[in-house]
Amino acid sequence: MTTTTLAVLVPLLPFLGAAAGLLLGRTAPGFVRPLAVLPPLTSLVLAVLVAVRQGGGQAIDASTELTPTGSIPIELALHIDGFAALVAVLVGVVATCVQIYSTGYLRDDPRYPSYAALVSLFTSAMLLVVYSGDLIVLLVGWEVMGICSYFLVGHYWETPEARAASIKAFLVTKLGDVPFLIGLFALATDAGSFQITTVLGTVASGGLHHPTLIALLLLAGVAGKSALFPLHTWLPDAMAGPTPVSALIHAATMVAAGIYFVARLLPVFQASSAAMVVLAVMAAVTMAGSGLAALAQDDIKRVLAYSTIGQLGYMAGALAVGDRGAAVFHLLAHGAFKALLFLAAGVIIHASGTNSLAVMSRMKDLRARVPDAYWTMTVALLALAAIPPFSGFFSKEAVLGAAEHVATGHTEYAPGAAGWIVLVAGLITAVLTAAYATRLWLLAFRGRGAEAPDHGRQPLTMTVVLWVLAVPSLAFGLAYGPLPEWFDGRDLTPVLTTSVLGTGLALVGGLVTYGAWRHTSAMAARVPMGAIVAHPDADAGAVEAEAIALHEQAFGDVAYAADPADPGRLLLGPLHRHAAVGFHLDAVYTALFVRPVQAGAVLVRFLDREVVDTYVRGAGALPRWLGAAVRRAQTGNVQTYVSALLAGTVVLVVAALLVATGA
Repeated sequence: MTTTTLAVLVPLLPFLGAAAGLLLGRTAPGFVRPLAVLPPLTSLVLAVLVAVRQGGGQAIDASTELTPTGSIPIELALHIDGFAALVAVLVGVVATCVQIYSTGYLRDDPRYPSYAALVSLFTSAMLLVVYSGDLIVLLVGWEVMGICSYFLVGHYWETPEARAASIKAFLVTKLGDVPFLIGLFALATDAGSFQITTVLGTVASGGLHHPTLIALLLLAGVAGKSALFPLHTWLPDAMAGPTPVSALIHAATMVAAGIYFVARLLPVFQASSAAMVVLAVMAAVTMAGSGLAALAQDDIKRVLAYSTIGQLGYMAGALAVGDRGAAVFHLLAHGAFKALLFLAAGVIIHASGTNSLAVMSRMKDLRARVPDAYWTMTVALLALAAIPPFSGFFSKEAVLGAAEHVATGHTEYAPGAAGWIVLVAGLITAVLTAAYATRLWLLAFRGRGAEAPDHGRQPLTMTVVLWVLAVPSLAFGLAYGPLPEWFDGRDLTPVLTTSVLGTGLALVGGLVTYGAWRHTSAMAARVPMGAIVAHPDADAGAVEAEAIALHEQAFGDVAYAADPADPGRLLLGPLHRHAAVGFHLDAVYTALFVRPVQAGAVLVRFLDREVVDTYVRGAGALPRWLGAAVRRAQTGNVQTYVSALLAGTVVLVVAALLVATGA
């Protein structure tokens, strides 16, 4: 079987599995789980074969015209280089792990068949984006992912949070997709083709007439899809969906698509220095802002969501300094440990019965209840914090090293300003990442208080997946040696300066957080027995009620609501309240966009009802009034009719005489 045929089957098999799952979900439920697991697993095997055959060498290209358009043709095209081959393997690994994990996590969910089918469709769409050599076909996969995320985030549609989150995710990403579509058309107009190879050839020959405009339009769509500032606000709310969906979205599909798109078309963005600086600023704000926000979150999944936003900022920063090898290296490493973090969080949530770190911090021996999640999440958090020798250290140092090269003028792949912006923000974020990773680990696994609930052993399908993902989280970073052969050939070896700075700052962040936790824990131990301490945030009533109930159950009259052992409050101080709500960006958007649109809708409704409908009603009322007047004349009295006829005759005669006299 040719490599091209294998590549076609990679996205096709999950699509067929999704279609079969939807058709057989009700009539043959026994086939649902095999149809959920086997297609992505087979697709993974084929993706590995494609990667082996591609081998990081010459790109594999194939195309056939889809339909005559009369102008720029649209083609079913494949373009598989080293980037595409490895990213497809990542998608296959994570999707297969998610489907296997979901068979245990959602085993009692009545909507599991539709869920599994949508996950397979989601996987197929991302693989189409990865392998596509035509921008319009890529756009199809891009938009299919959007609708899949809408349904999967809203899986628990009975809850208002899930409904609101799914709508928000759909609308915010579509807000970026509108300029993205315009940018694609402008790019194809300049290049005369939607084929990626032709577009890159046009850029290389200097044939791109509007590089800055095109790059900025495309960045709007990338910001929405990959949750970069300022269109990142949908991603934390998307945690309302099932935890395996969060793992899929964050690790291998939705948010990875925008970064991958920029990596594939990086020369288009490098054609504009202004666009590279804009991308660097977006990356810097995304990194630092999400790190502060993650340090203030109580929901364990929201901590991980803001963590994803920060790591996407690192990837965007690598692209802003012109090193797509470092960006994709971090994308691959992050895909492994972030999928592990979310799936381990799912086990913890299942065991503790809560998402709240405040409540978990009042449970002792939680780590003994979930030993698999404890050890594997520890590995993943160390990778996230970029502690050597875990994978995140090597991939993050590749980003910082690339930024340092550009900032100091050793390379000219991007403006020097972009290098300094990314380097400084990346080092600051290294401190924050280690801080919130340490905080999460301490609050989840070093709690004190009531005995953690015992729900028995977790399903084997959930725990085995954790250990499978722990392997690349620990060891994938060592691939920095052979990976340049698959990318652009640039060295990914950690740079001494940034390695020492980054690791040192990460250790400082972790140690300071640990010290703050020890201090706040000592303060918590001195809280008077029976006292109830009010939570500083007014909107945390549900968490406090849960904490109070837990303590009352364990200690009778002893209940306290605040979480004095949370080091995030001590570290952030007065900034904590603002960081906890994402620095009020949603409120700003509500004031700038939502309320004006709602006011406009109210005005349009008023004009429609009171002005337009008035004319419509008047148009119907006038004939009705005339009909009523004529109906009054229809008395049925012959004498009245004759009298009216004679009167009319007299009027006509008089009028005729007057006309004749005047003549």
